Amino acid sequence: MQRRFSLSSITFVDGLAITATVVALAGVVWSPKLTNAVARATGSIKQVEVSVDVRHLQVADSDALLEAIREEGTVSIVIRNQPAGRVGLMSVEDISRPLTQLLPNGTVLEAEDTSPARGLHARFRLKAEAETGPSGVVFGGTKLKIGSPVELEGRLYRVNGFVSGVTIP
Repeated sequence: MQRRFSLSSITFVDGLAITATVVALAGVVWSPKLTNAVARATGSIKQVEVSVDVRHLQVADSDALLEAIREEGTVSIVIRNQPAGRVGLMSVEDISRPLTQLLPNGTVLEAEDTSPARGLHARFRLKAEAETGPSGVVFGGTKLKIGSPVELEGRLYRVNGFVSGVTIP
């Protein structure tokens, strides 16, 4: 005697089990790790260099801070209030502009501004792997474009800045 399968023989518990199985499979298929693996296999993930400018940072010893940042070598990045992981630090430099004065004889005199009220202006050059596509660079699930607000965090600091350059070498 053979039993035939019919939809009327499915119980409530069977329906819940089938639903749980379908949801679990969907979670595996759409997981970020699998999406990242597919993006890596298709070649849409590339090395990206990002410049982040930080302005008016009030620091007691700017040279010591810049040296500590260089020694650390990596920073945590937050893009539009969304954590995007840790990235490599290529360089950090002081981009504060000197004071300029035009003298009556036509020469230009430049001097370093030692005023503490002015603060430190720094440029962080970061290197990381990001997904590239027709809409731009997607970094940590967030589009990264010039002018995007970012937060950089290290062991001794947390600074807010903005993206000033994105290059794909």
